[in-house]
Amino acid sequence: MQSPGKSLKEALLCAQAEERLTVGVYESAKIMTDDPDSVSFCVLATDHEFDIALQIHFTLIQSFCFDNDISIVRVSDMQRLAEIVGDKAEQLEDAHCVLITNPAEESWEDPALAKLHLFCEESRSLNDWVPEISLPGR
Repeated sequence: MQSPGKSLKEALLCAQAEERLTVGVYESAKIMTDDPDSVSFCVLATDHEFDIALQIHFTLIQSFCFDNDISIVRVSDMQRLAEIVGDKAEQLEDAHCVLITNPAEESWEDPALAKLHLFCEESRSLNDWVPEISLPGR
């Protein structure tokens, strides 16, 4: 398997091109509350500042993802994630949570996303419930 970071970047770019990406903690929470079955994958990103409110949000989001069988990973470089997914100023500031939703047609599957789901499944079998992935450079 190619690196999980490369698969994550490919899946994010594909979802962005197809308008299946939600960026932001509050926007993501709204999607998960309104239509949890539409969510396929969740990325949580940290930056250098420790924010207790953000950690509480992360805990709640992780719990929701576990309860709804949504694959979830962490990245430690929020700025790099924002560079990949941000196309508006506010997205660059709140790229702490990014969701990939399912495509409209059920038969289509993103190969990069399928690899990420497998990576998450393998990580869970090793009791690594929220694996950390390093995003590749430019």
